[in-house]
Parts: sequence; structure tokens; C-alpha cells
Amino acid sequence: MPSATSTETLAEKTSKLSLNKTIVKDENKYSTVGTYKANKFATRVLGDDGILRLTDEEAADIKYPDYAPTWDTNEHGEPYQEFEFHDRGLDADPSLKNLFPTDGSFSKEELTPKFGTEVKGIQLSQLSNSAKDELALFVAQRGVVVFRDQDLAAKGPKFNHEFGEYFGPLHIHPASGAPEGYSTLHLVYRSTEVKPNEAILKNHGSTVAFHSDVSYEKQPPSITFLAHLEGPTSGGDTVFVDSVTAYERLSPQFQQIIERLHAVHSGFEQAENSRKNGGITRREPVANVHPVVRTNQLTGKKAIYVNRQFTRDIVDLKKEESDAILNFLYDHLFSSIDLHVRVKWEENTVVVWDNRITSHTALLDWDTPLRRHLYRLASRAEVPYLEKQK
Repeated sequence: MPSATSTETLAEKTSKLSLNKTIVKDENKYSTVGTYKANKFATRVLGDDGILRLTDEEAADIKYPDYAPTWDTNEHGEPYQEFEFHDRGLDADPSLKNLFPTDGSFSKEELTPKFGTEVKGIQLSQLSNSAKDELALFVAQRGVVVFRDQDLAAKGPKFNHEFGEYFGPLHIHPASGAPEGYSTLHLVYRSTEVKPNEAILKNHGSTVAFHSDVSYEKQPPSITFLAHLEGPTSGGDTVFVDSVTAYERLSPQFQQIIERLHAVHSGFEQAENSRKNGGITRREPVANVHPVVRTNQLTGKKAIYVNRQFTRDIVDLKKEESDAILNFLYDHLFSSIDLHVRVKWEENTVVVWDNRITSHTALLDWDTPLRRHLYRLASRAEVPYLEKQK
């Protein structure tokens, strides 16, 4: 855990980084019923109940209307408070006999020798509690698991909320759209109105943006489900990186160096970006310090825990030293394609990963205005920690 000195350094560095600034809210932004444009999402209409919804035209042909994104401007809360987390994987039978029956009614294929598995013939919605426990353990062991031909989406938001809650309190994203009444379901939504990559490629040469989901939280998620609703038949893949093997490939001497370090992860920029693009902020943004290397409590393995989207500074070092180490780790993680798994989305696909040991990026590589619509369930987990070798 970070020392008192690290906490003091965080205060100093957040001041330099302007992480402690207040996100200014425009009280008149949504003061009248009307139509509002959000650059990255879609044209939305504000109802007299304070909820932003898609226009009737945009929503008319959504395949799963129960998952249509809404943004409730009435939602305002405080940052999450720390809680005691129990990982369901700790209750799992190591044989995984409940998850993978012995009757041979399923198929399981490794995507790479160490990282990633694709499974067919197992229905997530029908898992017993014992099988869910084993799923949590299996996902921690394999990093990312792709399940095909799932019926979770057809079960509706209420079923999915209850399903996800089994693994732990579901994270509510501070800014994203959600099905009406179910803010625990984070929606990934790209409209048919705009080219998916136009805004990004205007200023960047690539749409790649590796990240570990909401790593700025005090207790970021562990097991995470991302379910496909709609998307292009070609393009829109998701790439995952094996942060465990990335750590293991480092020299022992360098492992020892980075194991002593802690980094700031900030959600302030995401909140500000949401505000600028006509979005909402459900909670005040936070920044937290996490170890650069963290332990997965289910496997005991260590993983590099930094990402370009949310990691800002190593608090134990000077700026130039911090930049040098972070840039090296970013290049090591995100340029080493032999650490990566690329998942192609198909109808009724659900991808499950352990957010503690992998980062990922969507690839916005299709040019035509086609809808991309997915939903995510992410269970909040333990405060990241590094278990020292005995």
C-alpha cells in the first residue's frame, strides 16, 4: 500500500497536474426541454423528467430497445466509499467441474498458450452459483474468455443487473449512457449519425486507446462482462493485453524497481471530456494512487498496472524519471503484439475478463456510420495491492 509520503506526494503532484480542479457544471445546460448534440454519441432529446434520450429517429431501429442509452441529469452522488470485497473465485472448486461438465457438451479453445480462451456450448445465464464461482477463478487464470451464442442480452437489463451483482457491487460509470433505470449497465454506443472514428482521427493517427476500466477508482473492477448487441460485421474488434506475462518478461532487477513504485490514476480528464461533449457526471471525479505492479489474489500472480488513458504520474519519482518508466511500460505492454489477443465480435458474443490483469482497446476501424452497441457489467473489487515475496 502507498506510504504516508506517497499520499503527500500525490497532493503535490495533483496540484501540478490540475487534477484537484473542480469540474464546473453549467446549471443552465439542460435547463429546457430540447435537443442537444453530443459529438461522440448522438443527438439526444431532454425530457421534462431530466433524462436525455436518443431522438425517435435514432432509436427507431435499435435491435435491443431495452438497452437504448439514456443520460439522467438528475443523478449526482459522492465518490465511492471503501468496502470489504470478497472474491467469488476464492470459493471455487479448482477442478472447475461445475463450470465445465464432463459430458463433453462444450468446446474450449485457447486463443494463445497463456492468455485468452474461447468457449462454446456453455450458457452463462444458466450457471449455478458454484459454476459462477469457478468462472471467476477461470477468468483470473486465463485473463480473457470469449463466450459465443449467449442469451444474456435477451434476458433484459434486470436479469443482467442481478447476474452481475453476484460477483460484487456493480460499478456505475460516472459519465456513460445506461438503459433507463439501470445505471449499473454501462453502455458502449456509437451512433449511426456520425463516422465512428472521425473525431479521433482528426487529431490522431490511430484509434487505439488501451486502458484498464476506471482504474482511477479506489476499488477498480475485477471480473467484467461485455456483451454484444449490435455492430459492424467487419471491424470494431477489441484487443486485450496480457499484463501478467508482460511483467514476467521483465528482468528481475527491473521487476524489483517497479514493485517499489506507485502511480496516480485520474478520472478528472474523463469527467471534463464528458462535460465538454454534452455528457453527465454522476459523481465527482477522483484520483487515486495504486501500485505499479499489483497482485491478483486468485492466482497470486503479479501484473503491470498502468495505462495511458488514466495513469498520470509515478508519485515516487521526479517527472522525467516517471515519464521514462511509464513510457517504457506502455511500449512494452501495448506494442508487444505477442502479448495480445484480438477478439472479433459476433452476434450474441459475451467477453469476460479480469480487469486487474489486462488492458484493452476497441478498434474503430470502420468508416461508415454504423451503430456499435454493447453493454458492460463490472464488479467493484479490492483495493489494488502488491503482495511482497516471502
